[in-house]
Amino acid sequence: YWLEASAYWPDIDTTVSVTGTGGRVGTDINLESDLNLRDRKALPAFLAGARLWDRVTIIGEYYALDRNGSAQASRDITFDDVVYRAGAQVDSSFESNIYRLAVGYSFIRQENLELGAAIGLHATDFEATLSGEGQIGNAAIQTQRRKRDLIAPMPTVGLYGGYAITPRLTVAGRVDYMSLSAGSYDGSVINTEARASYRIWENVGVGAMYRYVSYDFDVEKKRWTGQLDYKFSGPAIFLQAAF
Repeated sequence: YWLEASAYWPDIDTTVSVTGTGGRVGTDINLESDLNLRDRKALPAFLAGARLWDRVTIIGEYYALDRNGSAQASRDITFDDVVYRAGAQVDSSFESNIYRLAVGYSFIRQENLELGAAIGLHATDFEATLSGEGQIGNAAIQTQRRKRDLIAPMPTVGLYGGYAITPRLTVAGRVDYMSLSAGSYDGSVINTEARASYRIWENVGVGAMYRYVSYDFDVEKKRWTGQLDYKFSGPAIFLQAAF
């Protein structure tokens, strides 16, 4: 069994559009450049894993990324049938909770080398909110607040591997991917990481890694009709305990 806590410092790029029930097509909004959400933020991540049998492992991971911003719109922005005119002050937030579960089978397992394949689930709960002086149709301009959320569960397939350079120093990597068109979703998700860890005591290790995650969705649901492109990548440091 092993537990891992990490501090992740990603560079973030988020584009959303939401078309309302009134049929007004939503604007493609880049939340970082259009609405001044931070494009970098430190966040914690937590992972737990177990080796069920000699060649079978299971891991579960959770991390969340929440940001808020405020900006003067440089152009007209349409979000869920509300038009926020150029020059209006718009407050915004974007929240995501990411859950990852994977079961792996190591087809190569040697003293210093392990290679395998995995199947899993990458589920993310998104929530986007805009608030400011806006207009619906020909109505008078007044304060309008719109919030839309989306749960995007995606099955994934992947590969992973690790190599022990010395008894204490290990390098490893993995990639999980799926492109899927089914029901209300048409999109893809990719999760990749490369890491190096050093065992400072028998059951405790420290390390560093680089992770890249990308979502690309077209959605037609009651709670969200439009698009979502969400990418983040960057370094992390971690502490691991094994039993």
